[in-house]
Amino acid sequence: MNQADRNKNKSRTVAIGNKIIGENEPCFIIAEIGINHNGDIDLAKGLIDVAVKAGADAVKFQKRTVNVVYTPEELATPRPNPFGETNGDLKNGLEFGMDEYSEINKYCKDLDIMWFASCWDEGSVDFIDEFNPPCYKIASASITDRDLLNHTAVKGKPLIISTGMSTMEEIREVIRIVEKHIGNQYVLLHCTSTYPATTEELNLKVIESFKSEFNAPVGYSGHETGMITTVMATVFGASVIERHITLDRAMWGSDQAASLGVNGLEAMCGYIRLWERAKGDGNKIVFDSELPVIEKLRRNNTLFVDKAVD
Repeated sequence: MNQADRNKNKSRTVAIGNKIIGENEPCFIIAEIGINHNGDIDLAKGLIDVAVKAGADAVKFQKRTVNVVYTPEELATPRPNPFGETNGDLKNGLEFGMDEYSEINKYCKDLDIMWFASCWDEGSVDFIDEFNPPCYKIASASITDRDLLNHTAVKGKPLIISTGMSTMEEIREVIRIVEKHIGNQYVLLHCTSTYPATTEELNLKVIESFKSEFNAPVGYSGHETGMITTVMATVFGASVIERHITLDRAMWGSDQAASLGVNGLEAMCGYIRLWERAKGDGNKIVFDSELPVIEKLRRNNTLFVDKAVD
């Protein structure tokens, strides 16, 4: 038996909060708020409300220590924006601090929805850890940062790892690193890191490749416009779905155009749950509801009579 066959026989489940993530479990749906709150706590709460109403399981934010993640030169670059005239003004304006995250933490607890964050530097990991998140997200941009991977994994929480812009060799090395700290308590998300991603570059069959090779639940983080192809990812076996959300795709912000609006998120969640009800277990049976139809429509039931003659 080769390694892929051995992996297929292993149980692929990860506990995140009160949810079990795995092939035979309900899809874990993450509504990515990211920085679409535009630095406004009321807008962030409005996006949390949208996620709850749509039936998402969690909301996710992004946390950065601006002067660590970006160089002085990057921060000084001219970039007119609602917060000022430089890229630094923008990056600082989009960051929430302790007061805002404390408010988010309480708001999510009151609405009974999980929240966590992708942390782009070690200090941000420690900051978010103060809120005892159910898991951490490793962004595609951070997947090659060995120090950040170790610093995050040593917290002992499950990791959700996006794999945009990454080779299989890089992904295997990431897994080797995190398994030293948390075993197989991680989820891999297939992802194409363009905003928005074109249909031709979604490459959804990678989900099947991940499932074949890796001993972990596999999901999909989509950056395409629309939600039909994201729903298709669940047909390929995605156990986790992540999509950016917005109140208005025309709103100011770099991630808004590749996000789902209110109606799109509700429709996506509804179609995923519809697929879960429809897919069944693969065993062909005659349902009780079919029995009266048999009596009504079948003229003869002689299939197994005198079968020896044939």
